[in-house]
Amino acid sequence: MKDQSPKNSFPTLLQQFFLDRLIQQRNVSKQTVAAYRDCFCLLLRFAQSHLGKTPELIDMADLDAPLILAFLDNLESERHNKIRTRNARFAAIRSFMHFAALKEPTVLPVIQRVLAIPMKRFDRPLLGFLSRDEVQAILDAPDTTTWCGHRDRAMFSMLYNTGGRVSEIIGLQVDDVLLDGCAAVRIHGKGRKERSVPLWRNTVAETRRWIARTGGRPDQPLFSGWAGTRMTRPAVTARLQLAVSSAAKVCPQLAQRDVTPHTIRHSTAMHMLQAGVDITLIALWLGHESPTTTHMYVEADLAMKERALSAVQAPHLKKSRYRPSDRVLHFLETL
Repeated sequence: MKDQSPKNSFPTLLQQFFLDRLIQQRNVSKQTVAAYRDCFCLLLRFAQSHLGKTPELIDMADLDAPLILAFLDNLESERHNKIRTRNARFAAIRSFMHFAALKEPTVLPVIQRVLAIPMKRFDRPLLGFLSRDEVQAILDAPDTTTWCGHRDRAMFSMLYNTGGRVSEIIGLQVDDVLLDGCAAVRIHGKGRKERSVPLWRNTVAETRRWIARTGGRPDQPLFSGWAGTRMTRPAVTARLQLAVSSAAKVCPQLAQRDVTPHTIRHSTAMHMLQAGVDITLIALWLGHESPTTTHMYVEADLAMKERALSAVQAPHLKKSRYRPSDRVLHFLETL
């Protein structure tokens, strides 16, 4: 009797997952495909080093719960990924496992054990944001007499004006910016959502001078590197860190801050909130899918909470004498 067990189907399943499920059926964005691709490249390299198999020889049964857990631990311990990044990688693996369960039910027990791995919980610290003076110092830091400095000032101005994600800013093309009449920029956001954000006059002036200097064609990146290609996230972060180091001479407190492009985004939202802009409009400005996400800025605004506290009269508390509690209760209270 011939062996009826399925042949190694993992390479085929992986191709079907990307081509059929993600691209053809779900029509996900290029960014999503790239994120899932990067996850599986890391997973397959990890599996190759642990199993001694090339990726094309890896079987679905090899991708069991112990291997996936070891991979997730490796992301945190060796690659120093944050828990959110670890969970995002695992979400890609879970999506593939759900797809594989329908296509290859013979390995369902292995898949179920992987899907039983929980997402890792993480602390949600208060949002970090900059004051207006700190933002202004960063915008003034680049040397506009140089090509890179001129680009950086125009890019940081656009970043602060729009509150855009770094991926949205580096994805802008010259024809996404309307500088005449009602100046605005068309941003291609997450989930294929586009939004139009108006521009301040100084942002318009900086952008117009930058485009005139580069002579960029409409289909070229608005903010590019020396080779004319789109900048990468690490490149933008590195340029921002350089500007922060220079701005620390004017605002010394910046030397103690961890400033990232997302910090500028948070600062835009906080400054709009402090100026009295409705939270629903801020959500539209930032491209949040739900205003609920924008409530985190209310939670981070201590000044707003202090104003709310001052509007409420403090209750009168009757003084009472301290009495020691029961020994058992005292033990529990000291834990």
